[in-house]
Amino acid sequence: MGEPQLVALLRPVRAGNAFEETVERLLQAIKLGVVAPGDKLPAERELATQLGISRVTLREAIRSLQEAGYLDVRRGRYGGAFVVYEPPLPAHGDLRRAVNAMGPYELEDALTFRMAVECGAAQVLAASVLTDEQRATLRRRLADVNDAAPADYRRLDTAFHLAIAELTGSALLAAACADARLRVTDLLNAIPVLGPNIDHAAAQHAAIVAAILAGDPEAARKAVKEHLDGTAALLRAFLA
Repeated sequence: MGEPQLVALLRPVRAGNAFEETVERLLQAIKLGVVAPGDKLPAERELATQLGISRVTLREAIRSLQEAGYLDVRRGRYGGAFVVYEPPLPAHGDLRRAVNAMGPYELEDALTFRMAVECGAAQVLAASVLTDEQRATLRRRLADVNDAAPADYRRLDTAFHLAIAELTGSALLAAACADARLRVTDLLNAIPVLGPNIDHAAAQHAAIVAAILAGDPEAARKAVKEHLDGTAALLRAFLA
């Protein structure tokens, strides 16, 4: 399938809830920006094999996401299921509405969950013996988010964070980090992309990468914690 993040997200579904889980997995990949707006999902045969489902179930899931406005299905030689969903631009009240939709305790729970899995992923990766390819991938993801235009920043920031978990080689950890990110995606999308915040985040991202490449698990954990503490503080400031 090529893209490691997509491989991690689109793991086999359970037979008893095949349709619902397929919709969930595809929607997760779309909302996290792993398949960018305008890009095409993998070929039907490949996707069905990856998810461990029938092509009939896959078509039903794709049809439901097309009806919901997430995908555009085109026929013909250059056809396929193309992502048309784009996160809406932040508007006044969006963050409060997103938090209210989560429930009174879910915000703190989601932030705690994200802290645990992302700190853990960074520690595991920093304790690993990294190949030249892994090091290059991590540096490339950092460069991508540093060079991102404001409209692409959230998507490439997500790709950077998910790459750390993927590079550990643990599919379960990669899936947990994707789940943790998805729980706060609507909240992050409701915050304007601010220049000073991007600059601050860039320095923190660089510290995370430096600690991982240096093989220092504790420094990696601390760098991720500082970064996620900053994100949580920003969310709380916009809610105040």
